[in-house]
Amino acid sequence: MLTDPRGDRDANLRQRQRTGRAGLALLFSLAILATGCPTGSDDGDDAASTGGSASSAAPKGREIFIDRAAESGVDFIHFNGMTGKMYTAEVTAAGCGVFDYDNDGDLDLYLLQGNVLEPGKELSDAEYPFAGDGVPQDRLLRNDSDGSLRFTDVTEASGIEALGYGMGVATGDYDGDGWTDLYVANLGPNQLWRNQGDGTFEEVADAAGVQDPRWSVPASFFDYDRDGDLDLYVGAYVHAPLDSDKRCTRVTGALDFCGPMAYDALPDRLFRNDGGRFVDVTRESGIQRAFGSALGSTASDFNGDGWIDLYVANDGRPNQLWINQQNGRFVDDSMLSGTAVNAEGMAEASMGVEADDFDGDGDDDLFMTHLLGETNTVYRNDGSGMFQDVSVSTGLGVPSRWATAFGAASIDYDNDGWLDILTVNGEVRIIEEQARQDIPFPLRQPNQLFHNLGDGRFEERSAEAGEAFTRQEVSRGAAVGDFDNDGDHDVLILNNNGPAELLINAVGQDAHWLGLRLVGGSPARDMLGARIEVTLGGGGKRWRRVRTDGSYASARDPRVLVGLGSVTAVEAVTVHWPDGSAETWRDLEIDRYTTLTQGQGSPAGS
Repeated sequence: MLTDPRGDRDANLRQRQRTGRAGLALLFSLAILATGCPTGSDDGDDAASTGGSASSAAPKGREIFIDRAAESGVDFIHFNGMTGKMYTAEVTAAGCGVFDYDNDGDLDLYLLQGNVLEPGKELSDAEYPFAGDGVPQDRLLRNDSDGSLRFTDVTEASGIEALGYGMGVATGDYDGDGWTDLYVANLGPNQLWRNQGDGTFEEVADAAGVQDPRWSVPASFFDYDRDGDLDLYVGAYVHAPLDSDKRCTRVTGALDFCGPMAYDALPDRLFRNDGGRFVDVTRESGIQRAFGSALGSTASDFNGDGWIDLYVANDGRPNQLWINQQNGRFVDDSMLSGTAVNAEGMAEASMGVEADDFDGDGDDDLFMTHLLGETNTVYRNDGSGMFQDVSVSTGLGVPSRWATAFGAASIDYDNDGWLDILTVNGEVRIIEEQARQDIPFPLRQPNQLFHNLGDGRFEERSAEAGEAFTRQEVSRGAAVGDFDNDGDHDVLILNNNGPAELLINAVGQDAHWLGLRLVGGSPARDMLGARIEVTLGGGGKRWRRVRTDGSYASARDPRVLVGLGSVTAVEAVTVHWPDGSAETWRDLEIDRYTTLTQGQGSPAGS
């Protein structure tokens, strides 16, 4: 068992951080009032659209999330291998993933690891020592929960030997054998780990045609051509060779990490699945025009035409909304749709991205995380694929200016039916005050939780979210999943050069919920891209979709959780499958998980 390196953080540092946050929030609030900017929602949706208003958050004095990493056997500590060269990869790593690799009904964990990057240097040369045994490598932890939450490291037994500098992870059953596979994006080369169904994996990136030697970060599995198998998008960051002579400095003149604009951008890639072997269709699909330092990606049908599109969050460069033309080609509609830049016409340092129905009107909106001094940005979808920046009116803008956020989690933590937002934070440029105090890896910031009020606005609830939200780490990846199968959203967090956190939800199970897994094919696989229309008893609807991508280079639980609050019955569930067909199920039991299989429901409308 590894020792927990957190210990007690400097209490004075915590207080200064909280004071600074409050001061920045007041300053920007006054600025908004002075300029007459709206502080409420300007959309017409109300609580009735989803069958009721948002509930309150956690009962007073009760923590929302509890970090149970140490007690459950999640003793992973990330190692970034810093030796003083200030490589940008050292500060941007890494995402994480959750998936049920052994098909036993509970979620296992995949944790990406770093290494020493400087040529000629050893582990002993790193500024912060490697805390594990042997050599740094990714780890696979099997969920062995049986009455209590418990994970076992099965990396060696699984055959996974991932020694690269890990950046991101995507999950999906690409070969249709009923077992979920792993795609690992590295600081080159990438790996595809094929799940062999017996607890072991085989590395097949080259044989499958998806090996990429460049610096990749996000990846998304999705069926863009509706042929029944999963295609693969891989987002490239920048060309930053280790022998580069780029030098960036902070205000004191000391060496600091460089941002993406110091390097040349790289084109993203799209691979079409041709029966388990992939074909590079980057050029013919139009994706070859995607030069944008990608850090986040998510696939969804943004314009409601029944074909899955792709949104890419770029660091420092305009974001891209790739609209599926239904003929194998994509067109970047980001400028016209209002999703390339913010309301002020500025490209931001987009890192994480979530696409979900935050306002309850049946289409997917966009939320993305950004750099300190910028706001985290919310784009509201009008249903046709046209978006409006509503960061100010939602209340999510001002409270985010003081932090640099990476991972994002779209979660209904209290199961009231409205999707809340969690962001994980950590700077990318040295925080001078922390450096003066000799605080190790002085980029530390606390994470944040925002509660959806159900009227177009969000309210920060970090103060009551739990002790894990007062700690300061350099957080990067955030992967959502129900690790204890109790019907609410939990979150796995990977901290750069710090311990992994397993935040278990302590309040969501108090409300009613509906859990769904959507599968199709033979053998059955998770039907990524399927949309779920839930009609509540007593009226109102809620919409969700099946996905594993999003956040910052992380993979989430493909199962869908629908919070019901005090609603005690679901009238119908209509599934809109990725191939364009739709089926309905009625009288499903609540407060439990149910698997819906394509072809076993009634035709929609019958």
